[in-house]
Amino acid sequence: MSKNKTISGFNSLMSVLSIVVCLVVGVLIYTYVFGAPENFDAEGEPVPLVEGEEVGWSENVPHYLGTIYKGGFIVPILVAINLIIILFSVERFVTLSLARGKGKSDKFVAKIKSMLENKEIDSAIEACDKQKGSLANVVRSGLVKYDHIKNDSESNKEQKVETLKKELEEASALELPMLSKNMVVLSTCASIATLIGLIGTVLGMIRSFAAMSGGAPDTSELATGISEALINTFFGIAGSTIAIIMFNFFSTKIDAMTYSIDEASFTIVQDFSASQK
Repeated sequence: MSKNKTISGFNSLMSVLSIVVCLVVGVLIYTYVFGAPENFDAEGEPVPLVEGEEVGWSENVPHYLGTIYKGGFIVPILVAINLIIILFSVERFVTLSLARGKGKSDKFVAKIKSMLENKEIDSAIEACDKQKGSLANVVRSGLVKYDHIKNDSESNKEQKVETLKKELEEASALELPMLSKNMVVLSTCASIATLIGLIGTVLGMIRSFAAMSGGAPDTSELATGISEALINTFFGIAGSTIAIIMFNFFSTKIDAMTYSIDEASFTIVQDFSASQK
């Protein structure tokens, strides 16, 4: 019997291409947005802040963009990492939403339990078709096998139960990897964002101390070094924070779905075992 698998999100090739695209976009943003000529004065420094009571944040955007550009070559890498985190967070959100199905999992499991108690196998299968998602796919596979082997006179009770368990395990094996797919990207970004930001921070501090090493400090080099240190720290911590939050959020969702699948599978096996004499 063929088994339908919920949409699996990005495959390996798509994941690699997405990361490459994010890196390219990060470089383009750094070069043409942060590094736009209007963000700098004639001396190549970020345009000065505009003072005044009625001056809003938008009037000082060129200054901030120019300051970010001064963060150095680490900035486009960190921008790309933040884009990767956002992209894969959206991908996981869409995929897990589809995997969850149309209704609440706990209500669906309770409904299946009630139908099994009343021996309404066909109705339970129809409920799975309406629910959709990973849980419904696993339950449907088990129910179809349940209906197929319940009157099999050639096998004893133990053989039938093992056959049903194997069917549920195979169906789960198709669905569970999809739920955690690409989570490694988020966990990796959570780790390396801070480390790469720290590299940029160290380089900026080296430049700052170098500017002060010759006696009278070079204020331009000193400011550039400090900007490089702080900008990279900001992007690194921001990316890591977002990645950790999203990773934990999706992990909780995956654990809940896995529990629902295990609960439904146990219910089907127990009901089948009780119905066999």
